[in-house]
Formats: sequence, C-alpha cells, structure tokens
Amino acid sequence: MVTVLIADDHRLMREGTAALLRSDDRIRVVGLARDGRAAIELAERRRPDVVLLDLNMPELGGIETCAVLRERDPDVAVVILTVSEAEHDVSAAHRVGAHGYLLKDMPPDALVEAVLRAGRGEPLAAPRLPERNGARPSPQETAEAALAELTEREHQVLSLLSAGLRNREIAERLFITEATVKTHVRHVLEKLGFRNRAEAAAFAARHLRAPR
Repeated sequence: MVTVLIADDHRLMREGTAALLRSDDRIRVVGLARDGRAAIELAERRRPDVVLLDLNMPELGGIETCAVLRERDPDVAVVILTVSEAEHDVSAAHRVGAHGYLLKDMPPDALVEAVLRAGRGEPLAAPRLPERNGARPSPQETAEAALAELTEREHQVLSLLSAGLRNREIAERLFITEATVKTHVRHVLEKLGFRNRAEAAAFAARHLRAPR
C-alpha cells in the first residue's frame, strides 16, 4: 500500500486526482492540501510515502515546499505535478530533491503507475531533466553544479538568506550597501532558476553547507 498526500490550490484538480488514485486499491490517499504550508503540516502528521505537489500555490510554492519536505523527511518521495514545461522549473525541482516531475495532461493510468513507482522508491522517467553521459545526475550533483556558478560574494549572500537575514542585515554583515545586496540576490535567483528569495533560502538550507 502506497500512501499519498496531494497538494494543489485548485479544488477540482486535487479532488479529481484523489478520486483517480483511490480507484487503485494499492494506493491510499491520506490527505489533501490547498497550499504548501498546509501540505507540510499534513505531511508531519500523516507521514505519506508520496507527496504530489502543484508548482504554483499560495503561501508556499511547490519548489519551496519540496525543499522543506525533503529536509524534514529524506525518505518521502516528492513528485511535482504541474502544467509547466519550463526548463527552469524542471531544474529547480530537481535541485531541491524532487523524485519526479510530471505534467497534468499525462494519461490517468500513467499517473497511477508513477505514484506506485515513486512509493516503491523506483526512479520516474523524466526525459526533460538534464542528462549527462546518458544518465540523470543526482539532486546533489545538480545542486553542486548550480552553486558552482555563483561568485564568492553570491555564496555569502545566499548563506545569509538561508539564515533568515533581511537585505539590510546582510548589507551590515558584509559591509556593503543594501542596493548591492539586492543586485546579488537578483543574480542568485537568476543563476539558480528560482522565482523568489524564499525558494533560494530553502534550497540553500538543504545544499549549502557553509558560506564561502
């Protein structure tokens, strides 16, 4: 039996997905959430094997939610289920440890099979994810490659972001202007492919061991 938590801000989508998965007696849906924060709280209580996450949700988006879930429970298989085929979204999901990245227009039986495979810890086919020498790199390898693109100062800013510091506090810590901090933050977001500083901070908390 594979237990599943579904998070999507569209009621029809999350309830329709739940109904589809419940039609297979090998799957038990243990919770429905309308945003990332609710998904994290439910996952703490229900301990699902698989979490299906929409990419764009209020409160916390799918990327940040995935990072938090994987940090708190490395064994949970987080699968992004979205309409976005954007490469930066695929890469961002991969970097924060998503087990898979699926599109909402996939065949229903394929979604059921993907959930079962994720619950068993088996890899999901993801041809759009970056490949090297015919093999998909691990999330840690992808994260390290992304971090290697940052300058020393950008590493420092990212590290302080993950500690919860605001731009003014980062500027004071690094003896630079607040405008310079904003520029560094923008560059970090662009290089890592994140939409906002919260997603970058969640990623850093998982992958950035120490400021450079």
